[in-house]
Amino acid sequence: MVSVVDGAEDAYSSGTPGPDSVTSTNLTSSTQTNSFSWIKMSYAYLFKYIIIGDTGVGKSCLLLQFTDKRFQPVHDLTIGVEFGARMITIDGKQIKLQIWDTAGQESFRSITRSYYRGAAGALLVYDITRRDTFNHLTTWLEDARQHSNSNMVIMLIGNKSDLEARRDVKKEEGEAFAREHGLIFMETSAKTAANVEEAFINTAKEIYQKIQDGVFDINNEANGIKIGPQHSPSNPSMPSSGGGSSQGGGCC
Repeated sequence: MVSVVDGAEDAYSSGTPGPDSVTSTNLTSSTQTNSFSWIKMSYAYLFKYIIIGDTGVGKSCLLLQFTDKRFQPVHDLTIGVEFGARMITIDGKQIKLQIWDTAGQESFRSITRSYYRGAAGALLVYDITRRDTFNHLTTWLEDARQHSNSNMVIMLIGNKSDLEARRDVKKEEGEAFAREHGLIFMETSAKTAANVEEAFINTAKEIYQKIQDGVFDINNEANGIKIGPQHSPSNPSMPSSGGGSSQGGGCC
């Protein structure tokens, strides 16, 4: 079961299991101050994400839907980068997701590249109603792989699935692109929240599995993973720092 705490480092209140066995909790201002320190110190791992793709594909709306559970139909263009965070729990361990939403404009591309370094996961987003955003995926992917850790988990997202009548990119095309390039694939709707949770959480599950398999060097924060206070070297389910695990490639 995956349980989630909304609002990054902030406080939380008890939630109730939803229909998909996902426990979600929302913040209230009255609990925020008292529990801030507890949440800040409670995670086992911190995973850094970057969201990339053309302007207008819905990157900021996906982030807002995931962190705040709301859709903002009119959103200013992202200038540089924007930030969001949320806590989730995988395999009984709290994971903090630190998510950087980048500008899609070419003029900000050099800024975006600097955020590839130090990211464990990337969400590569296109708009299913705009063929050009799909055609540009190869450029985005080449850029990401050139400037990131070779072990970075990349989730390909076809966003705006609620606009089926205006679809210009078939789902099968997205699936084929993902297979060809070794990516995870999902179609989402930031408006209806369809698959938004799954996209972010499945990316985290893939990163977590790579940690368990020894793919990531968790002692090198350049890989986009930080060990939190919950991590206990004596816990046999946690990878140890010296146990012969293979190290991930370079800085991301």
